[in-house]
Amino acid sequence: MIHSMRVLLLFLPFIFLLGGCAETQLVAHVAKQVPGQRSQGDFKVGKPYKVDGKWYTPQESYDYTETGIASWYGPGFQGKKTANGEKFDMNELTAAHRTLQMPSFVRVTNLENGRSVVVRINDRGPFKRSRVIDVSKEAARLLGFQGRGTAKVQLELLAQESRKIAQAAKMGHDTRGTEMAMNEGRFGLQKASYSPGEAPPSLPGHFNDGRYMPDPVVQRGPVRPSEIYVQAGAFGNESNAVRLAQQMQAFGNARVVPATINGQNFYRVRLGPVRDVDAADRLLERVISAGNKEGIIVVD
Repeated sequence: MIHSMRVLLLFLPFIFLLGGCAETQLVAHVAKQVPGQRSQGDFKVGKPYKVDGKWYTPQESYDYTETGIASWYGPGFQGKKTANGEKFDMNELTAAHRTLQMPSFVRVTNLENGRSVVVRINDRGPFKRSRVIDVSKEAARLLGFQGRGTAKVQLELLAQESRKIAQAAKMGHDTRGTEMAMNEGRFGLQKASYSPGEAPPSLPGHFNDGRYMPDPVVQRGPVRPSEIYVQAGAFGNESNAVRLAQQMQAFGNARVVPATINGQNFYRVRLGPVRDVDAADRLLERVISAGNKEGIIVVD
């Protein structure tokens, strides 16, 4: 992981739910609570970077959904610096993403049990090609896959909330803890954290660095059928996709799957479905070794 450090504000009320003058006044009020301190967990996008032969281009985006395989990280990174300048805490609801702006809010839904939580992106990764997000240990526990290590998930960026938290970070405010309150589900009614001795008796939670953090509430939705595939490539030209699909027949059932994205036609070459994540990992390695450097694992 790429890491750096931060200083905490005592509170961060729900500034991302306010607008206009009210938001400006509240930001100013928060800034006055700790005179002279500035969070080092600033807003960050970052430059393009290359890992294991593949380029990633971070960008500020508020229109993002994806399905794939999630993993989690914890003890080996506890207390280390994250990519946006914070100290990693595996017991909070944060996550690493390859390209999304930091901070931003993403709802992660486990497609296998219907559980979902909101995480705050504050780190870069995962750098294993077959994963789409690396969540904290606590997020994995709440989503129900800590013991297994991976899960089929759907990711959805929360656009409005992400814009507001980005604005707060750009103004120099520490946004840590807001994800806990997002999961509490009491938007606008509870603060993101409380100073020592201020814990409301009716609100379950825990102390972290002297601050009281409301416990998250896991949402549960319907479980929909999903399958794992290895995608060897995607093309704007159908004939190129057909050619690659013919080459991929040596690895299994390969077919061309058309899709329209933002009005543009694409032709994706997919193998599968594959029975589980381990089998998909092995198949992906073979596909990449055959020269298909853009190969990925997808869930559909």
